[in-house]
Amino acid sequence: MAPALQTPSRFLTFDRSHWSVLRAATPMTLREHDLIDLRGINDHIDLDEVAAIYLPLTRLLNLYVSATQNLHKVSATFLGKLAPKVPYVIGIAGSVAVGKSTFARILQALLSRWPDHPQVQLVTTDGFLYPNAELERRGLMDRKGFPESYDTRRLLTFLRELKSGQPETTAPVYSHVVYDIVPDEEVVIRRPDILIVEGLNVLQTGADATEFVSDYFDFSIYVDADEADIERFFTDRFLALRKSVFRDPNSFFQHFAALSQEEAIATAHQFWVEINGKNLRENIEPTRGRASLILKKGADHRITDVWLRKL
Repeated sequence: MAPALQTPSRFLTFDRSHWSVLRAATPMTLREHDLIDLRGINDHIDLDEVAAIYLPLTRLLNLYVSATQNLHKVSATFLGKLAPKVPYVIGIAGSVAVGKSTFARILQALLSRWPDHPQVQLVTTDGFLYPNAELERRGLMDRKGFPESYDTRRLLTFLRELKSGQPETTAPVYSHVVYDIVPDEEVVIRRPDILIVEGLNVLQTGADATEFVSDYFDFSIYVDADEADIERFFTDRFLALRKSVFRDPNSFFQHFAALSQEEAIATAHQFWVEINGKNLRENIEPTRGRASLILKKGADHRITDVWLRKL
C-alpha cells in the first residue's frame, strides 16, 4: 500500500537550535541593562533568547529591507523619477499577554542598530481603539480589543498616508493606566526607515472589507503559544499589575488592587473566559496562517519553534 501523501506546507519550520544557527555573524548589540528597560511586566527574556531568536530574525529582516530598497530604486529608474521614501512596515500580531509588546520593543531596538536603517519607530494599534465614551455609546465596552472596537478606517488612513510617502503622519496615543485614548496627544511618524505596527488584530480580514491593514505590511509576525499557557501568562500579569499599576490612583483598574490573591485569580480567569480567550479563538488565532513568520512560545515564555513562510 502506498504511503499517504503529506499536505504541502506553506512554511519552512525550524526548531530553536536550527533557527539560532542562522544568526551567522550578526553581532549582539544589546546588553543586560538594555533589556531591563525593554522588558514588560512579568517578562523574563534574557540575552540568550535575544541571541537565539531575535538576532537571526533581524539578519533576515535586514536582508529583506535591503532587497525592498533596491526594488524601489529599480522602479524609480524605470519611471525616470525619484519616488518618495516609504518605510518598510512590519506587523506584529498575537493574543493579549503573549508578549508581543516586549517582542516589538526589543525588535525595534535591535533593528535600529543596523547601519542601513537606523530610524525605526513603533506604533501600537491600541491608539486606534475608539475612546471609551464612543465604546459606551456603541455598547462595546465589554468587547474592547475585538475587531469592531477599533477605528479601522482611521488606522487604514494612517497606513495609506505612510505608504504614499507623506513626510509626516500622526497616530493617537492610548494609556493603559486610564484605559482610554489620551485626548490631544499624538505620536508623530516622520518617514522612518522601518515602522513596526503591533496589535491584536493587525492580520484580521473582513467579509465586507475591500482593504485590510495587512495590505500595507511588507512583513508580518505572529507570536503564538498554547491557549492554556497564554491564560497563565495573563493571570500572572494581572497579579503583578495588582501590586503595581493598579495601585496608581489614576488607574482605571484601581479597585482590583484590593483583591485577595484568590479573588484576583478568579477575576483574571473570568476576564479570560468572557473576553480575551474568546477574542483569541474567534478573531486572532484564525489569522495566524497569514503571517510571514510564526514564533511559537513554550510554557516558560521562550521561543521553541519558528515557521517562515516560503516565498
